[in-house]
Amino acid sequence: MIGILFAKARQFIRNPWTFLIFTGMSIGFALIMGITGGSNAIRVPVTIVDEHLRDTTIMSELKASTSFDLQEMKKEEMLKHLKNGKAEVGVILKEENYQVIVGVDSVRVRMVENMVRQAYIHYYQQQNIVDAANMVSNKQKDLLLYDMEESMNDPVFTVDSKGFTSSDAVVYNPTFQVLLGFSLFFVIYTIAYNVLPILTEKNEGLWDRIILSPVKKWEMYVANMLYSFFEGYLQVLVIFLLFRYGFGVNFNGRFYDTLLLIIPYVFAVIALALLITALVKNVQQFNAILPIIAVSMAMIGGAYWPIEIVESNALIALSKINPLTYGMEILNGAVVYNYSIQHLLYPISILILMGVVMIGIGIHLMERRHI
Repeated sequence: MIGILFAKARQFIRNPWTFLIFTGMSIGFALIMGITGGSNAIRVPVTIVDEHLRDTTIMSELKASTSFDLQEMKKEEMLKHLKNGKAEVGVILKEENYQVIVGVDSVRVRMVENMVRQAYIHYYQQQNIVDAANMVSNKQKDLLLYDMEESMNDPVFTVDSKGFTSSDAVVYNPTFQVLLGFSLFFVIYTIAYNVLPILTEKNEGLWDRIILSPVKKWEMYVANMLYSFFEGYLQVLVIFLLFRYGFGVNFNGRFYDTLLLIIPYVFAVIALALLITALVKNVQQFNAILPIIAVSMAMIGGAYWPIEIVESNALIALSKINPLTYGMEILNGAVVYNYSIQHLLYPISILILMGVVMIGIGIHLMERRHI
């Protein structure tokens, strides 16, 4: 068995193109669909007319917002961005007022307007308090503003507010939807094309010659599946590491959990690939069937879009026998919903059960058909 694994490893070093192509496609599609660093901030071009506004609480409050990415530019450039559709809304900041320029009327326009309005309200509230205090020197005014800010940071009492989410509420995160979905989708091809040599080697009589050696048949199956597992897991590992440390996607603090939780899915896909290999008669049939199965799994299992938006009872029923459905459920549960591993034992156990059943059926069909 060790010899087979070494032979597979040398073959991978000589011909890594299948691995590189599908890894690159996973990364490329994730980037094309909009992952640029894990930030979902709304881009807002800003033109500052009065320079002294830079030193006021208006700018500090606007920049402190994590929901908006303020990009300072000249008015002509801002208007060009709005005209070309690069931004939905722009803001012109003046000393006594502001102007919101709408490129595309949407909910984001009202969000930006509310944010700017609140910043101006807070600024003028502070100015009114300073004026009412009859401070003469600028030093006294600055001291009063400093004391006000310190008091706000250390209030007499605090209000603790909490929200709740119903058990059936759906949380949609486009970054993780694209990254996790395409990673689980393309790893199907990598694993399947590593299981395919079982079919070709059997048809060419290679297994018959190996059986004459001390290598047992179960060792040959295990070696091929172990190699497929290592290469499939390596692909997901490379993709996740790249987006974690290259593009700053932090996986909501569950990065290492995702590396562990992906293992049952990879195992189930290996079992599925073995079953497909046992059902087809030649490589041509395999090449024809695999894309149909892989794309169908991605569409039904929630890789392209959240499965919660699917209303067809037939498609929902099919998703219950789809390994990708449970793979997305595990990863979304950990990363998006922050479920503990105990809460994810159900989809994990389903994937393991699927894998065991499909491996058993696949090997039985192969031996029965003598392929």
